[in-house]
Amino acid sequence: MRLGRLTRYRRTLAGISALALLGTLGATACSSDSDSNNSGAAGASTTALPDNPATGAPVKIGFVSTEGGAVVSLPEMREGAQAAAEYVNKNGGGLAGHPIDLVVCKQQEDPTSATKCANELVEQKVSAVLSPGTSQGPAIVPIVAGAGIPYITLNGVSQLELTSPESLSLSAGLPGTITAMAQAAKKRNMKSFTIFASDGGGTGAVINAMGTPIFQAAGVELKVVPIALGVPDPTPLVTSGLSGKPDGVSVVADAATCTSVYKAIQTADANVQKIYIPVCLDPAVTNIIGMDAVKGSTGITATDYLSDRPDSVLYRSVLQHYAPDANVTGAASSGYQLVMALVGATKNLQGQADAAGIKQAVKSAQNVEMPAGGGVTFTCNGTAVPQMPSVCSRQMLIGRLNDKGVPVDLEVTG
Repeated sequence: MRLGRLTRYRRTLAGISALALLGTLGATACSSDSDSNNSGAAGASTTALPDNPATGAPVKIGFVSTEGGAVVSLPEMREGAQAAAEYVNKNGGGLAGHPIDLVVCKQQEDPTSATKCANELVEQKVSAVLSPGTSQGPAIVPIVAGAGIPYITLNGVSQLELTSPESLSLSAGLPGTITAMAQAAKKRNMKSFTIFASDGGGTGAVINAMGTPIFQAAGVELKVVPIALGVPDPTPLVTSGLSGKPDGVSVVADAATCTSVYKAIQTADANVQKIYIPVCLDPAVTNIIGMDAVKGSTGITATDYLSDRPDSVLYRSVLQHYAPDANVTGAASSGYQLVMALVGATKNLQGQADAAGIKQAVKSAQNVEMPAGGGVTFTCNGTAVPQMPSVCSRQMLIGRLNDKGVPVDLEVTG
């Protein structure tokens, strides 16, 4: 990516942050119907939890929870984080031997409540501030960083989250999603691909600038079709985008736009190959477009929900024990992964579990496996995406979508 394009990309991040937040948090991030969605994990194995309680002095870890907002509220992220902390304290031996005192602050995805949370967590003298994903990084990071506290997010979207020395973004986010699309397209022998992108804040231009060289490297021609936010009927734009008969398509958008665009795609060319991002697999989308339009397609995810890998079995077991009402294939995974990733990255912590010690441990850890991550690893030394030194991984997962719209038979990309 040329530096001019990178600059435009960074300037546009604030405008697309809410979209990116929803687009990276899991297949059912917008759904509250946990009973029906847990049917997607029926039959997946679990195991008894070990008896290895933490015995050291507690370490305070802040957790910024997106809850109660008018646009987005994801309490399951907090539930997953709390379940992980309970497991670490009672069964997992602690964070470098220390029980976690998880200090939760709820914010509503607005600057006022986010600033209040950041100040409260600083006052609590936490050793790190965790956020699964938020559009309010510009409000939170300066306050936290100013107090010398590391800010650790699963999905960074703002410039500060992606570049600040005090910020660590563990997963690949939008760059990883686009890379996964390109590699999936190549694997399925596609020669041309169209992305329909919600155009709030210039998202289409960002995806085009970022995606064109990535798809070119995979030998796939990319076309990006911007879809204006709130457009009543995207059919003309979809028809135009499909006029060149692309081999594959995807939609990068909020759930409502995913629904309208995929409905139009089904009408215009039901047989075109599709690659789905997590938010477009929300039941609010699939219940309308129909599972027949989804099953057998390719899904992109950051979480291995259903396999028999030990870390995925542990994930399901912890939620079953400590958060039985949480949706296994939903947003609880983000909170769980973030807390457990911190524990894994601080395994070799030297000295005190304070802000400086945790920051040093996470930045020096190499190839840490993302919990329930299907083999994805992260290294926070600034080399994963050099233009965005806070990003710790380039990897995502792709897999075939089963009859519940959950990616299975996963492969690591990036």
